[in-house]
Amino acid sequence: MANNLPTENPEELLRMSVRGDRMSQEKLYRQFYGFAMGVCMRYTKNREEALEVVNDGFLKVFTKGEQYDPKYPFKAWFRRIIVNTALDFYRSQQKHYFHENIEEAYEVSSNDSSPLSQLNHEELMAMVQELPTGYRMVFNLFVIDGYSHEEISNQLGISVGTSKSNLSRAREVLRKMILKTEKEYINKAD
Repeated sequence: MANNLPTENPEELLRMSVRGDRMSQEKLYRQFYGFAMGVCMRYTKNREEALEVVNDGFLKVFTKGEQYDPKYPFKAWFRRIIVNTALDFYRSQQKHYFHENIEEAYEVSSNDSSPLSQLNHEELMAMVQELPTGYRMVFNLFVIDGYSHEEISNQLGISVGTSKSNLSRAREVLRKMILKTEKEYINKAD
């Protein structure tokens, strides 16, 4: 008996999704939801915003999937769409975000006081989430996604110098958060 179900191959699922095949769209969504959500959580303030970006990103994938070039890895193409969708969301929401000055940003701390040696991925990402929005965007693009300062400048509409400055400040704020977490742990141990 022939199996009419789409394959798990993302390129094939994409091809069928572009044609409007709902089952393929659902399979592609389920297969890459976790990956997309992980990317979006780094660029948004909370889970609700991340989910909005994920859904917008999948909509772009389903409507513009014919632009995918199979000679490149699907996951890299997909990631690029999700990151660009997150950046579009950031730009559209930028006027709504509260902009902190650097002195206030230094006071931001992690709510978790586990020892520095026990600092795990989730705790570190929570600290990144606490960065002021501009710092967080540049930090994610440069450190995690590997964009150059020139690319970040173009993506966010800022100067290369501002990108470098925001990265430097983000690293300093994170360093202070980590030191504060370590001090809190030491004080609890005493």
